[in-house]
Amino acid sequence: MSTSPDLLGDAKKQDVEGLPSATLGGDSKRSIEQITLVLFITVPFLALLAAVPLAWGWGVSLLDLGLMTGMYFLGCHGITIGFHRYFTHGSFKAKRPLRIALAIAGSMAVEGPLVRWVADHRKHHKFSDAEGDPHSPWRFGETVPALLKGLWWAHIGWMFDEEQTPQHKYAPDLIKDPAIRRISRDFIWWTILSLAIPPIVGGLVTMSWWGAFTAFFWGSLVRVALLHHVTWSINSICHAVGKRPFKSRDRSGNVWWLAVLSCGESWHNLHHADPTSARHGVLKGQVDSSARLIRWFEKFGWAYAVRWPSASRIDARRNSDPVQSTDTA
Repeated sequence: MSTSPDLLGDAKKQDVEGLPSATLGGDSKRSIEQITLVLFITVPFLALLAAVPLAWGWGVSLLDLGLMTGMYFLGCHGITIGFHRYFTHGSFKAKRPLRIALAIAGSMAVEGPLVRWVADHRKHHKFSDAEGDPHSPWRFGETVPALLKGLWWAHIGWMFDEEQTPQHKYAPDLIKDPAIRRISRDFIWWTILSLAIPPIVGGLVTMSWWGAFTAFFWGSLVRVALLHHVTWSINSICHAVGKRPFKSRDRSGNVWWLAVLSCGESWHNLHHADPTSARHGVLKGQVDSSARLIRWFEKFGWAYAVRWPSASRIDARRNSDPVQSTDTA
């Protein structure tokens, strides 16, 4: 399935199923999107590699760190709460303003258009670690060389493959919402805004071009690279290693050292055992900032019908196999 090849084509053009496309590229990534993807991955990554020596040489200000941290967790929670738990799995229902805010916040993580992200992730759950999974690290086999190749595929490689996920099949509910469809199609503008906020703030606070530059380096480039690789690690690392205290039909595991940076997403075994749960870190000591924010949204009346896991629901999903409950690789 594909849409018009005109990148700036009319947003109202219809595809073969009679519904508007929710991404400029439709179901196929074209060359211009592939080139843009390369830039969005490599440039922030190079900045991330340069961060340590540059910080050693010229230092990093509290303003830069504040912008990097604030923008990081805005985008991270936009992905974890918005794109993932809300739009993909329906872990709760949201009032219209929160729905729009989550769509925009997730888009500012610079991880691709909302509808494409959701369609890919729903397909991942349907075929998790089996044939048809867009990004399983076990795609090439279980030998060490095959797993290393699979980890690269699950982490980054799959994004350069021609898009195979039909959005009208996996995300028809989002495509039918004009506001969500528009936010998804305007992904490039949310990306520009996300990258522009730190240097604008940094420049205005310091009243200098240097302040704008360092804020862009840390708050835009380094922040995007760090968030990208933490998110991609859920696809790769959390499907290759980790503890499995809950029963799931795949190899999803809990990786504790990613919990804070992933906003609770690395408690991945429970998520695959109970995908619609609003909380992923359900055991004692499992930090899940996304679940905490959802709880606050619920208290303010912005979110409702939240699917909190009950004790009986958690116990029913516990893994009785002591071998499977330990670290796996």
